[in-house]
Amino acid sequence: MVYKLTQGFPAHELYGLTSHIRRSAVSIPANIAEGAERQTKKEFMQFLYISQGSLSELARGLRYLTQETLHVLDAHMIQIDKMMTGLIKNLQRKVTKA
Repeated sequence: MVYKLTQGFPAHELYGLTSHIRRSAVSIPANIAEGAERQTKKEFMQFLYISQGSLSELARGLRYLTQETLHVLDAHMIQIDKMMTGLIKNLQRKVTKA
């Protein structure tokens, strides 16, 4: 979705904002996957926090989109953040029990 939306960004933003937004979007699932393969739940949680940071960067970089598109994308980002927060809380409970 992010790649499709950023296709309409100005050409002069291709190596700046467009590239940064796309890297942020890609790093979210990449960090989740990498964290899931780590040895401890604490390490996994760290990668989830990094993913949440990438989600925040993504949200700040979307100034060329229409309000309607921003609203739809924002709803998706909120849902993703809630899922990551729930996973972090679940892992935290398991870490404190161990």
